[in-house]
Amino acid sequence: MTGNQTAQGPKHKQDLTRRKVVVAGGAAVAAVGVGGALAMTASADESTAGATATSTVSSTSSTAEVCYKLTSETTEGPYYIDADKIRRDITEDKEGIPLTLTLKVIDSETCKPIGNAAVDIWHCDALGLYSGYESLSTGGGGTAPTDAPSGAPTGTPTGEPPSGAPSGGTGGGGGVHEEPTDDERYLRGTWRTDKQGRVTFKTIFPGWYRGRCVHIHTKVHVDGEWTDAGYEGGHACHTGQFFFDEESVLASAEVEPYSTSTTERTTLTEDTIYDQSGTQGGLLKLKYNKKNIAKGVVGSITMGVAPDETNDGT
Repeated sequence: MTGNQTAQGPKHKQDLTRRKVVVAGGAAVAAVGVGGALAMTASADESTAGATATSTVSSTSSTAEVCYKLTSETTEGPYYIDADKIRRDITEDKEGIPLTLTLKVIDSETCKPIGNAAVDIWHCDALGLYSGYESLSTGGGGTAPTDAPSGAPTGTPTGEPPSGAPSGGTGGGGGVHEEPTDDERYLRGTWRTDKQGRVTFKTIFPGWYRGRCVHIHTKVHVDGEWTDAGYEGGHACHTGQFFFDEESVLASAEVEPYSTSTTERTTLTEDTIYDQSGTQGGLLKLKYNKKNIAKGVVGSITMGVAPDETNDGT
């Protein structure tokens, strides 16, 4: 595959070769010192402080190395489908606020970018439904909240939680993997990182559903091989989630179709998966017109991973 490749095959029908996950050793790559220079791994539009960067100053010189901490690992959730769509534009025909998501993957020990990694993302639509699991997801219609709710959600959610998920944690809070119940694959995709460790996806701003704040799931796979059939072999070195600040979520709730949801919303501080650690925990940096979020949102984050470790989130 090349950086200019597009989605292969008709919508919803491409059935690519599944990965053969290989459990790797747990030792992390040894840190590489930087002589006489400051190594900055943050992307140009991310601040070092916002990314919870750490600095190590050599006792024998004034040189310093700045590198991101390991990004928080989370559960995979019950709605993961492995490498089903090799594409960067995962929107299909789903309505919602356009979201351009730029991710950078680096080795948290060496600070070096990780190229040729396979990055998965998947998330619900504007009304809280997951493709492949529409009958198990929760969604709603009506009027969205205009303020962040205080205390725990009190409304009665619509729909039924999946059989393996715990109460209040539907679609990512935990539980065993569920087999897909339909052939839909919107808002799911896998693409490769370039030499700078970057990959960009086109999607929509996610909605919300019972028991979870607004989020996007992700996996990073390394040591596999890109073939005509997709990405094969290797192992998952990171399983995490990306999160959205309350200001952006409240703004999205004023825009259709988000504004038609009656599902009670869990705030960022109430969420049981987000660890409240900012960028290290998966909090995205967002850019958008504060007066008109409907025009689109640009999100970015750098993920520090341990490529020699296996973190499959299960």
